[in-house]
Amino acid sequence: MTILVTGAAGFIGSNFVLDWCQQYTEEVVSLDLLTYAGNLENLSSLNASPNHHFIHGNIGDRELVSQLLKKYQVRAVVNFAAETHVDRSIHEPSDFIETNIVGTYNLLESVRSYWGDLDEMHKKDFRLLHVSTDEVYGSLSKTDRAFNETNSYKPNSPYSASKAASDHLVRAWHQTYGLPILTTNCSNNYGPYHFPEKLIPLCILNALNGKQLPIYGDGQQTRDWLYVKDHCSAIRRVLEKGKLGETYNVGGWNEKANLDVVKTLCSILDELKPKADSTKYESQITYVKDRPGHDRRYAIDATKLERELGWKPEETFETGIRKTVEWYLANEAWVNHVVSGDYKNWVQKQYA
Repeated sequence: MTILVTGAAGFIGSNFVLDWCQQYTEEVVSLDLLTYAGNLENLSSLNASPNHHFIHGNIGDRELVSQLLKKYQVRAVVNFAAETHVDRSIHEPSDFIETNIVGTYNLLESVRSYWGDLDEMHKKDFRLLHVSTDEVYGSLSKTDRAFNETNSYKPNSPYSASKAASDHLVRAWHQTYGLPILTTNCSNNYGPYHFPEKLIPLCILNALNGKQLPIYGDGQQTRDWLYVKDHCSAIRRVLEKGKLGETYNVGGWNEKANLDVVKTLCSILDELKPKADSTKYESQITYVKDRPGHDRRYAIDATKLERELGWKPEETFETGIRKTVEWYLANEAWVNHVVSGDYKNWVQKQYA
């Protein structure tokens, strides 16, 4: 038996595949369309592994997905495939609708057909785990309690609306057809292989290249930060022990304002790679006009996951962010390859 991981060359997907292959001998089929944020280099350490198979393709291609499910006798699907960047969704929402909604629908139909043909033993053991975001819940005030699994969905961007729609489709396919699904909603991830359009990798790269560190508005937008390897361990736990049809919120218990995150990055860079002129990286911080519909605060209550499945994050923000900076400093070749592509032109337009 095998697991199928969609969106496997992206940030979280590739970390999940790498962690999985380090711990298990079970075969992994990685499916990715390799759009701008999909990077096959993330999985290059598995090139010689007989247990890893990379397939270039789209979750919306029913014929391809059906073939993969049957050929590899897949016992579980972990769905990371998604367009994820809020800014891009504001400027061009159509890709988000196509991948996150239509793509999820087609994936569900492919899986439903395959699952329906399994014998009773394999049908009972099969799982589809859908990975989603805390942004589907909307925004919190400073005094609101953190999001839990009973919060209503109130998405405020094209990205979060498309992910909310995909979550509803997954739930409906469980309720209507009995498809054995699990859903996770995570807080902001950070760590190795993070595509440098997001806050943390963007600011690390800009700082090292002497560029501005763009901060939206007053920089007090607050997020709960989750180290990506902790997220991967949570997904493994949910896949193994989660109750079918249930949603589990995954968070790091690390609420930080965006400005504080960037200042922390600057402080670590001052220590690990001080500038030749002895000035501080923090001097490169620049405030830019806030983006439309920018949610003020996200916070995840991961109590259910901890109480029912026994999972807790291993990294604090302080330990995780240091590991992240160290990884980017040690992987200059990967960074250079990434920023030489589509990302470079897009970011220049946004932060010119």
